[in-house]
Amino acid sequence: MSGLRNIVDKIKPTFEKGGKLGFLHSTFDAFETFLFVPNTVTRKGAHVRDCVDLKRVMIIVVLALVPALLFGIWNTGYQHKMAFGLNDWGFWNIVWYGILKVVPLYLVSYIVGLAIEFTSAQIKGHEVNEGYLVSGMLIPLIVPVDVPLWMLAIAVAFAVLIGKEVFGGTGMNIWNPALLTRAFLFFSYPSKMSGSTVWTGGVTRFQAEGAAFQCGNGLVDGFSGATPLADPASYSFLDMFLGTVPGSVGETSVIAILLGAILLIWTGVASWKIMLSSVIGGLAIGYLGFATGATELPGYYQLVMGGFLFGTVFMATDPVTSAQTECGKWIYGFLIGALAVTVRLWNPGYPEGMMLAILLLNTFAPLIDHYVIEFSIKRRNKKVKIA
Repeated sequence: MSGLRNIVDKIKPTFEKGGKLGFLHSTFDAFETFLFVPNTVTRKGAHVRDCVDLKRVMIIVVLALVPALLFGIWNTGYQHKMAFGLNDWGFWNIVWYGILKVVPLYLVSYIVGLAIEFTSAQIKGHEVNEGYLVSGMLIPLIVPVDVPLWMLAIAVAFAVLIGKEVFGGTGMNIWNPALLTRAFLFFSYPSKMSGSTVWTGGVTRFQAEGAAFQCGNGLVDGFSGATPLADPASYSFLDMFLGTVPGSVGETSVIAILLGAILLIWTGVASWKIMLSSVIGGLAIGYLGFATGATELPGYYQLVMGGFLFGTVFMATDPVTSAQTECGKWIYGFLIGALAVTVRLWNPGYPEGMMLAILLLNTFAPLIDHYVIEFSIKRRNKKVKIA
């Protein structure tokens, strides 16, 4: 590592302002600070010094997503195997197919997103924002594995340009960029984000004489590609908990998501209050729907279906777009969980509500914090008057 440090130090003057390649200073700085902890600290004013910078926090989130990614790769191949009746496929056949389907999504996500980030930083003369390290990791995990790559590229460009850069970059955005990508795909290309079989790699869905059919080489007649949200009776609770069901690449396995949650909570990167309150909100409305006959499934099923738990752990807890006050976090998380399940149960046109719930509460998070602070100030003023 010291050898790499020496090489970086040797070429660094070339990229400093005034150097031969000084116009690429932002790009060089991005790579240097990604490899090494910056050797600068604040020198005046009130501040807290810490060896953990934004890049290191983002890396922890990326590491927390690895279990969901690895399982998603396997499950992509497994769902393809089940759809096409490939009984002779072993573990490595399944994994290899998953890699071939998932890796292109990551290439598009990072190439398009980082190209815009780097270009924006160069134009502004600012440091490259670190936030896209996480957004680029999240995006392929929340989209269908067969989404056309050109559609994904357009959606990523929209999310980075309109969702981040126009607001000032990382730390200034109102909405979660990864969810903006999914929302753009959902409303611009609904046929690729809904339907019963778009979540299984290699299966094409088409309409003929008013009926839906699936087609593919070797596709067995008994295959059903519907996700648990569209057809919950087709899958057991254990199937949904393990994640061996169709769905977005990284959203199906509860076990993989919980492993990531443990890391985020243990390191203090994500708020356990938001996670817990979201679960409470989902359970409350889930059991309300069960009691009123809106659904035949007990409330706890809502936690393992669709992207509820994934959104709760990795996107509702985004420190930029979530509530900042401690009380506000409880309110924010509860409303996300409650709204997500409400949309599922009482909106027949849209079986998944997590995306809309998080984006809506992203919008109202500052308002929640405002009223929490106002209430706290009024309560303290009353105590002062009484005293």
